[in-house]
Order: sequence, then structure tokens, then C-alpha cells
Amino acid sequence: MMNHHTTARALFDAALDAADPRQAVRRALQCDGDRLRVLSREYDLARVHRVFVIGFGKASAAMAQGVEEILGAKITRGWVTVKYGYTAPLATDKIYLHQAGHPLLDENSLRGTRAILELLDSADENDLVLCLISGGGSALLELPVEGVSLDDLRALTDALLRAGANIVELNTVRKHLSQVKGGQLARRARGAPILALILSDVIGSPLDTIASGPTAPDATTFADALAVIERRGVRAQTPARALDHLARGARGECAETPKADDPLFARVQNVIIADNARACDAAQRAAEARGYNTLLLSTYLQGEAREVAQVLAAIAKEIVATNRPIARPACVIAGGETTVTVRGNGKGGRNQELALAAAIEIAGIESVLLLSGGTDGTDGPTDAAGAFADGTTLARARARGLDARVFLANNDAYHFFQPLGDLLMTGPTNTNVNDVIVMLVG
Repeated sequence: MMNHHTTARALFDAALDAADPRQAVRRALQCDGDRLRVLSREYDLARVHRVFVIGFGKASAAMAQGVEEILGAKITRGWVTVKYGYTAPLATDKIYLHQAGHPLLDENSLRGTRAILELLDSADENDLVLCLISGGGSALLELPVEGVSLDDLRALTDALLRAGANIVELNTVRKHLSQVKGGQLARRARGAPILALILSDVIGSPLDTIASGPTAPDATTFADALAVIERRGVRAQTPARALDHLARGARGECAETPKADDPLFARVQNVIIADNARACDAAQRAAEARGYNTLLLSTYLQGEAREVAQVLAAIAKEIVATNRPIARPACVIAGGETTVTVRGNGKGGRNQELALAAAIEIAGIESVLLLSGGTDGTDGPTDAAGAFADGTTLARARARGLDARVFLANNDAYHFFQPLGDLLMTGPTNTNVNDVIVMLVG
């Protein structure tokens, strides 16, 4: 099984390499003298007075490296906010690198946002703003609406996460309690063209959801935000000032976020430069090169982590029993982002919980190994990216007096896998394109 363990880690690393933000930026930006081309649009830098660089997200520092390599001396000034520890060395002092809190925003999140807004306030139609967006941006770029505090936002975000809200639901609420999300950052740019390079951490890469869509039209409304709170049963935990603002917005007393027909978006170009599909494709190619029969199951995986684990384990059992849907040696790859409804008081994240639930299902089948990991290197509020599970996991745990079902019931996958040495530890990866699951069947 150690060979499976090593192989699974190598395939996960191949996925990370494919989502490298620096290289993704270099692929997206084509600069020939003063001509900057991005897809079908061209920018004449000779006519641009100033080039500003702003960014927010776990990958934004590495993305800024790529921008420096392409534009260099053409950059006037910039500000990039990243999660604590997710830094990368920049070549010049033109772009200031700022660190702030994630997944729960902190005062440094607000400080960084105010600095970005100051920079945007100085831009005009003769300038160009490069906006570097990646996962984690929802917490790293934030300025609450008047009357709603940082503590209010943190309390509501925590309640929604604990209730199992998915990223779309979470961002629907956050956009309507913010001055910068849901297209409102683009509105603040005072006529300056915006080129947004986006590393997607959301299933299907909807522009209005990644980092809460600060440069994209918002398809959601105040009424939608209230519906999320009711559906997830967190009305009682929602701070009164936040609930009041959403209710006033639903009555038409507060301005809605800008929609697709707003003329401001004529000066905005949003470009997805890397996503989960690219990462999973790379893992699949790496598996094929090692002689595995492969199946890329889906890059739209979502739902409760422990339920997804049961489906994946069922596929593994089918392969063992019948060589269907692919023959052994088999590698099944999946991507997306599951959720966890927290009922216990343990420590873990969605990937660790998925791996723990899978370990219970595949117990005794020694030819099966599953790795589930977050490409950002952080699974939930832990220092692990995820975990490994195989057919021997439960037996090894029992030998240490660990009951897998007890740990799963307490949402305590971290402390289950830690003594087994089966946590996936990558450290900060400086990228974020959702989760990648690798399942090997020998």
C-alpha cells in the first residue's frame, strides 16, 4: 500500500503543478512591446497612463509574480492581499504584499480592502487595472455595509459554514452585506478599464461566485440571501443588524448589486486562467503515464462529504469485484468541493471527513487507497490539506484504540488520521482550485 500512497501523492502534486498561478498568468498574458493581448482583447499600453495591480486570494501573490514577469516596469503601483503565510517573493517594491485572515476575515482584511479602494479611487479611464482574483478572496477582500460590523460578518459566516452552506449560498449572503462584492468593486473603479485574471475555486467557475464576484455582474438578490438564511436554519444566529440590512434590501430600500445589463461591465474583462478541470486533467495524464486505467469521474463533485465518500467507495468495490467501470489497475479522479454539516466539536475539514468516511466503507479491501485533498493546502481550520485512507486504515486505528465511527460522529477526522501518519501535509501551495480526489485500485 505504500506504493499506492506514494503514487497518489505524486498524482496530487501533478494537479497542483497544473494549477500553478504564476504559470497560469504567463499563459494568459501575451505582451509584444506595448501590445497586451488577453484572449481576443488587446490593450495598447502606449495609451495607458498608469497600470495598477490589485489582488486578493490565496494565490494572488504567485499571480503577481507572473504579472511582474510580463509587465515589469510598466506597473505603476499595486496592492495584493493574501492569507497569512501565502506569500511569494516579488521582484520590485511597486506591489505591496499584505496578509490577512481566512476563512474568517479580520481587521487586516478590512485594512487591505481600504487600501485597494484608495488605489481604485485614484484611477480613471486613461489607466488600466489588473485585478488578480483567487479562492479565499471573499474573506480577504471585504468592507461591510454601513451598520454591519466585522464581528457580525464573522458570526454569520461561521454559522453558515457550520450549517453546511455551500460556496454559492455563502457568497449570496456575503455579497449583500458588502460594499465590494457582487460587482461593486468594478463599480468603484471610476471608469478605469479592468482586466481580471481569475483562478477559480468554484465548481463550474461561475464568475459571480468566485471570491464573491467583485468584478462580475451579480445574479443574486437580497431576497435570495434571506432565503439562504432560512433554508440553512441560521436565522436565530444571524446578527440583528445584518438581518435588518438584508430585509431592507429585499424591500427595495437599499441599492442592489449591479446586474448583467449594467453598462459598467463594458469596461471589464473577466478571464478564468486556471480551474479544477485543468488540475484533474493533469492528475489523469500522470496516472496514465504510470500505467493505470483512468476515469475522470467529475469535476462537479459536491454534497455532504461522508455521503460522497460512500459513492466513491461503492465505485471502488465495483472495480474490485467486476473490473467495472474500468479495469484494474484503476485510477479514479474526481474534483469539486464537498461540505460538512458540523454536529460534533472535533477538528477537521471536508477532505479529512471524506477520507474518514471512505476508510469505514473500504475497510479490509487492501487494494484500495483514496486521497482527498484541498489544492490550497488547507483543509478547514487545520494545517493539513486532507488525508489518505486505505483498506488497512481501520485495522491500524483499532490497534491504537481509535474508533473511526466515534471520530466521524464528532467531526474529528484530524485527530483520527494524525497518529496514523495519514494526514496530507503540503503547507501553503499558493494556489486554490477546489479539491482533488485520487482513488487507486490495484
